[in-house]
Formats: sequence, C-alpha cells, structure tokens
Amino acid sequence: MTPQRNDVTPVPASATLSARTGSRRRGVVGFFSALAVVGFAAAMVAPTGVALAEQPAEASPESAYSVALTETQNLTVSVEGAAIAPIQRGTFSVYVTPKPTPTPTPTTASSSKSSSAAPLFYTGGGAPAEWMAAAGIAESDWGYVDYIVSRESGWNPNATNKSSGACGLVQALPCSKVPGNGYDPVDNLRWATGYATGRYGSWAGAHAFWTNNHWW
Repeated sequence: MTPQRNDVTPVPASATLSARTGSRRRGVVGFFSALAVVGFAAAMVAPTGVALAEQPAEASPESAYSVALTETQNLTVSVEGAAIAPIQRGTFSVYVTPKPTPTPTPTTASSSKSSSAAPLFYTGGGAPAEWMAAAGIAESDWGYVDYIVSRESGWNPNATNKSSGACGLVQALPCSKVPGNGYDPVDNLRWATGYATGRYGSWAGAHAFWTNNHWW
C-alpha cells in the first residue's frame, strides 16, 4: 500500500497545459530566429560571392581614332625644293605654307625726267629778220636786238656756254627758263623780249646796259 503524501500539492491541469504551450511557442520563435540569421548572413555573403564569380571584362578593341593615330605617317612637305619643318601638335604634324614672294612691279620712266632732258638743237633754218618778226619784236627794236645777239651768240641758235650752260641766241641762263626749246630761235627771242622789258624797261634800255657792262 502506497503511503499518501500530504505535503504534495496537486498542480492544476490548466497550469500544465500553459507550460507546454509556452515551451512550444519558444521553440517556434527560436526556429524563425535561426532562419532570419541564416537569411541575413546569406544576404551579406551573396554580393561578394557574385563579385568573385564574375570574370574580368575583356579589353575593348581599338577604336578607329587610335588605329588612325598608329597608322598616321609623319610626312615632310617641300615647296620649291625647300623643306618646311612641321609644327608638332600632339601626334599630328601641321605644316605652315610660306608666303609667296611678291613680284616686283616694273618702274616706268618718270615724265619729269623727259621734261628735264636737254633741249634739242635747232635745225629749222631761217634768218634773223624772220626770227625777230616771228617772235613779235617791233622793227624799231631790231637794231638793239641785233647788237646784243651778235655779241652773245653771233646769231647761232645752238650756241652753248660750256661753263654756265647758257643757251641760244641771247644765251638764256638757265636754258630751262625758255618756254618750249631754248635752242629754237623764235622761242629764245620771245623769252628775251619779256626779259628785256621786264628788267630794263625795253630793248633800248637793255642795249644801254649791255654797252656799259658788256653783259645783260
């Protein structure tokens, strides 16, 4: 006969069920916690694993620009046989075109040169009376004119003073003062009329000065 223990307190059935239910819940929560830890670890390890699994990308093929650079030739261009040094810019060569030499413009003879040329000698012929009449000298003055001209040039239209350059019948000085040709007797006498009247008042005054000074 089993002795009865009075010191044992009976456990209610509801308490026993609640203890079993709590153990089961703790087991379920632990299972899902373990799954969460495993999932987090997998998420951390996956990118690294993928990165390690990827193969290195192959080198890209050369572009058309790089191929052109390697195939470009460094040429030297020459103009008229003279080599022109290229200006280096990177891997290309730029050539400077030389400026063309300007063509010299031919110079023409100046018109002043022809005007300053010596006058031509007289070859027209004639006589003193004809020349004085053509020059507009009055017959009353022909004696004065003949006196001066005979002593200045001997009525030689082409008479020239080698030292001073005076020319013509009245020895105009300089010869270029005579409009037209200093050796032309009519041009020379026409100019002499203006000189005689302008400086001495008339051919008579020029004659008087010449007889006293032997020049006029």
